[in-house]
Amino acid sequence: MKITILGGGGFLGRKLAARLARDGALGGRSITGLTLFDLAAPAPLAAPFPVQCLGGDVADPAAVAAAIPAGTELVFHLAAVVSAAAEADFDLGMKVNLHGTLAVLQACRALGTKPRVIFTSSVASFGGGQEAVVPDDGRQVPTNSYGAQKAIGELLLQDATRRGFLDAVSIRLPTVMVRPGRPNKAASSFVSAIIREPLLGLATDCPVPPEFAVWICSPRSSMEWFLHAATMDTAGLGTDRGINPPGRSATVAKLLAALEAVAGREARDKVGFAFDREVFDIVVGWPAAFEAKRARRLGFAEQESLEDLVRAFIEDDLAATRADRGL
Repeated sequence: MKITILGGGGFLGRKLAARLARDGALGGRSITGLTLFDLAAPAPLAAPFPVQCLGGDVADPAAVAAAIPAGTELVFHLAAVVSAAAEADFDLGMKVNLHGTLAVLQACRALGTKPRVIFTSSVASFGGGQEAVVPDDGRQVPTNSYGAQKAIGELLLQDATRRGFLDAVSIRLPTVMVRPGRPNKAASSFVSAIIREPLLGLATDCPVPPEFAVWICSPRSSMEWFLHAATMDTAGLGTDRGINPPGRSATVAKLLAALEAVAGREARDKVGFAFDREVFDIVVGWPAAFEAKRARRLGFAEQESLEDLVRAFIEDDLAATRADRGL
């Protein structure tokens, strides 16, 4: 099986590539080649199969076609401009999040072999705000440009599936935490920061109040969802190719309580509060809970507890993050 990861140099792309390299197979089939594609060529990866690392613009059809060569059976489309960045620069968000997805569709269609495409959509493609509990057939009415671009991408890939060009599964990711490394330009970056920075011994401010709720998942859960989506029988999806995976709803206060339970009061006390209107106005429209009944019926794994989520970051990423930041 030949696989491509678009966005292969990013946080989730690197984790996914490492998991594939570790396993050497997917769905009982050996992996025979992996292409990692990002704006800058991703770092080489040791694996029991050939790995090609390419740099290029995901909105450039020729670059994307080179990253999805003949024989590719599975494409993970993780490449994106994140929420606050897409809101700040409308043209950039449209270029990467919309025209990039069009380039992926075009490249997959040209193969003529109907590859499986796993697309990372987002909770931001829905509105409703703090009081919403989104049902599986809930309407996508995004309150930000990023969410609108993701919803458009879902529809394009759903129609391409209907027409037999590819076989798409769109996973509407919750806010993924705890992200390693440094804060990024996502409006939800604070959700990771209030756990990551204290574990690094650093103080940080939360831009939303303690009672603010978010729909979250861990990197470990994301990996399991990706791999399940890659190997599942998609006949059960019918026309609707969008999945609301079973994340977890948690307030900032509950996240900080989990941090304290795992790392002690000293870690918890490193988080202060400094309201940020720009961040708040983006994230306040996102739903804080989903029913996710359909995803459970389709075999998508449950999200672990908040305490286990904190422990997972300590086990998987804390040392590397500390080294990356020179701490």
